Amino acid sequence: MEHVESLCANLAAQVARLSGDKLLSHSIVPQVSLMYTKRHHPRTPVLYNPGLVILFQGSKIGYLGKRTFSYDPKNYLMLTVPLPFECETFASAEQPLAGIQISINTVMLQDLLLDMEEAGFAGQKDQSSGISSGVLDEDILCAAERLLDVMERPLRAKVLGPQIIREILFLVLTSDNGGALQALVNRHTHFSQIAKALRRIESQYAENLSVELLASEVNMSVSAFHHNFKAVTSTSPLQYLKTYRLHKARMMMMYDGLKASSAALRVGYESASQFSREFKRYFGVTPSDEMARAREGHSLTLADTLIR
Repeated sequence: MEHVESLCANLAAQVARLSGDKLLSHSIVPQVSLMYTKRHHPRTPVLYNPGLVILFQGSKIGYLGKRTFSYDPKNYLMLTVPLPFECETFASAEQPLAGIQISINTVMLQDLLLDMEEAGFAGQKDQSSGISSGVLDEDILCAAERLLDVMERPLRAKVLGPQIIREILFLVLTSDNGGALQALVNRHTHFSQIAKALRRIESQYAENLSVELLASEVNMSVSAFHHNFKAVTSTSPLQYLKTYRLHKARMMMMYDGLKASSAALRVGYESASQFSREFKRYFGVTPSDEMARAREGHSLTLADTLIR
């Protein structure tokens, strides 16, 4: 136990050094981002893309409907679909939050599963939810330590970094949480059909996407599509589409400097006033107030709320 705590403390110090005290920064290994903050962030809407979040210090709580997910130095968070939910971050100057986020590359995952199946891996039972947490054991922490170590040397980061990520995915696949990762690349499950619909929303969110259209594209009845969609995302298709559009519009306003009316049109809203009402209902502030707070330095940035 003392060894694990000491390891986590060392890893947190490495993240602090590599991140340059930035909340979210890309690392030299393309699939890995560094997470670091010294302040508490209240519960707020976020949008996470598929990936693993591994924390060495500090903690977060995710809220999805009536479910909660704790991720900290004892538990990692895994998302297998792009998922809007709410998140609270616990950190302070004395106890900063420090960790990494690993994006899931489905090609790498498929290749790994093929090798494992050839070696006799039977697999785990598929899981339907797009979000889950798992035990952060010493094997994963040791792999994470080597991943941070190679970031100090560009050649090692390029050659060895992807191999260490592959090892971490292997460790997750062989754990009790492995079924969720397997479902991501299994084309013959309801999860994979919903994942296909989510990819359509992700790439064409500004278009007029009806539930009937999305259901037909994955060969489901509307009722079956609703049921399976909610099992994966804990929300309805139309609510998911709306929140996805709001997050994208916020990103355009914060990163690209678009006005609220332009961002609203860009993500598929026909009415700027409707967009403003729904933005305030979801984020708790109006688009203009959000931009004013951002200019004054009091607002959360997109890095606070979005893992991309």
